Amino acid sequence: MHKKYYARLCGCALLLCLSLSVEAAETLKYKVQGLSRAQLENVSAWLGPAPTTEAERSNFLVSARDRVVNGLQALGYYHPEIDITVDKSKQPWQMSIEVAAGEPVTIALLDVSVSGAAAEDQEFNALLSKLPLAEGAVLHHGKYEAMKKSLLSLGQKRGYFDAQIAVSRVEVETATRRATVRLHYNSGQRYRFGEIRQDELTLFSKQVEALRPFAQGDPFSLFQLQNFQSQLQRTGYFSGVLVQPHVDQAEDFHVPLDVELFPAKRHSVEVGIGYSTDTEERLSLVWRTPLINRYGHSQETRLEYSAINPSGRFTYHIPLSHPLNDVLQLQARLEQNEFGDIDSKQQELGALREIRSGRWVSAYSLRHLSERWDLNGQSWDANYALPGFTLSHKQREGALVNPSRGLSQFYKIELGSDQAGSDMDLLRAYSKLVYVTTLPSERHRLVARLELGAVFASDSERDELAPSLNFFAGGSQSLRGYAYQSVGRELKQREADGSSRKLVVGGNRLLVGSLEYQYQFSSAWRGALFVDAGDAFDQEQFDANYGLGFGLHYLTPVGAIKLELASNVSDEDPSWRIHINIGAEF
Repeated sequence: MHKKYYARLCGCALLLCLSLSVEAAETLKYKVQGLSRAQLENVSAWLGPAPTTEAERSNFLVSARDRVVNGLQALGYYHPEIDITVDKSKQPWQMSIEVAAGEPVTIALLDVSVSGAAAEDQEFNALLSKLPLAEGAVLHHGKYEAMKKSLLSLGQKRGYFDAQIAVSRVEVETATRRATVRLHYNSGQRYRFGEIRQDELTLFSKQVEALRPFAQGDPFSLFQLQNFQSQLQRTGYFSGVLVQPHVDQAEDFHVPLDVELFPAKRHSVEVGIGYSTDTEERLSLVWRTPLINRYGHSQETRLEYSAINPSGRFTYHIPLSHPLNDVLQLQARLEQNEFGDIDSKQQELGALREIRSGRWVSAYSLRHLSERWDLNGQSWDANYALPGFTLSHKQREGALVNPSRGLSQFYKIELGSDQAGSDMDLLRAYSKLVYVTTLPSERHRLVARLELGAVFASDSERDELAPSLNFFAGGSQSLRGYAYQSVGRELKQREADGSSRKLVVGGNRLLVGSLEYQYQFSSAWRGALFVDAGDAFDQEQFDANYGLGFGLHYLTPVGAIKLELASNVSDEDPSWRIHINIGAEF
């Protein structure tokens, strides 16, 4: 009995809810006509959604005219003609709102001024030069409020914490359709950066001072404060950084700053597995110690294994004058690589000082390279002491990993002397340029690449140059229609049966270029067509190799995943190669 009672009660409740929802959805429908798109959007925002109950419908009918008037006055139209009709014979009721906006009110006088210390502030002068309202323009209350908000917001960002709007008035003469707009901003005095309060035991205070883009006593700037916090975060020393100004504790207009630093994990280990067409399957392990001591030292140990290119690298970082912009790196490297038809084993110790200045990065280096390789039945080994200099620059617009425009430049030069620790005299130069541009139609994009290289050494010692100092071409980052490092100077080797075969041993010159057209057909996908050309050769022996191909790119937050097919059209028997990569152009 009780079960049947409760079942009937639940059924009645369900039917009641359904009837209420139907009734709520069918009380009134309205339509506004006669307005421009901007006017219609603002009026619709003032009217709001259609009423869902009879009480709301009654209120909506009474207030609809005033809401339309308010929506138009906000845009400067004070004399609209409004005709409202309601058809009650239909369910839901039908409301038609016919509107003629009329002539707008224009601004006869625009009086915007800044007084106080901000009157001499260039940022405020720039803001006043591009106000959203002007004399003769249509009065727009939304733009007026935005103008007021921008003054107050800029004041807070620039340290005018006592600022006030002294005068804020819009006077409209409806008969003449003229308006007077007055907005007077009084900034008061600008506050300055005070003392920095931090835990001295977290990091050597000299490093924090170097990262700070302002000095105590400088005018307050929220941008510089955020830049300071960002630079502390970029060091990798901390899991979190909080830089908090205390305006309420300011003395003599100097704002103290509390710097709270949350240390990163003492050690971190990353294990990865991946695949590259050039080096095939790859396993990697990276061990990092982001902060070894209070002077900002750190280390990274990277182990990678693939059948073609196993390697290990240890790098110890020592900040000098700046933890981010001036760093000494001590390096050790063990690597095995296949250069053409040569298996090479390298051991390297080096030191490099990297200095950043704006977008330019320069580095002075010294490395000792010991390399062993087998060629044509002979074993070779060589030792080099190579001082060098590199210079790089990256400029981009748009997303970091998918820029709409940009230019990447990289230049490197190294020297060796048989009088200073090298087995031979040499000069090695290399450069790489990548240019990206988007055509007027944003779906179309061009990417151009150019690689140049040269080694200058005695002809008598040509064959003694280590493979890693020669140049090779081919692979997913070079000539995509050719196998990894398969293009270079060739030697003939005679086999035991009297036949001969060609061995790729690399050239002392490099010239490789690429032009790629990309078309983005959705937010996440784009196609690509490309042509590659070039050679790794000895002086005056250039023989161009050409490759054509196409690809499909899937855009991700960490870069494009690229599936590319390319053919080596220069060969008598061209073949297709598949390349899979992830990353940005630079």
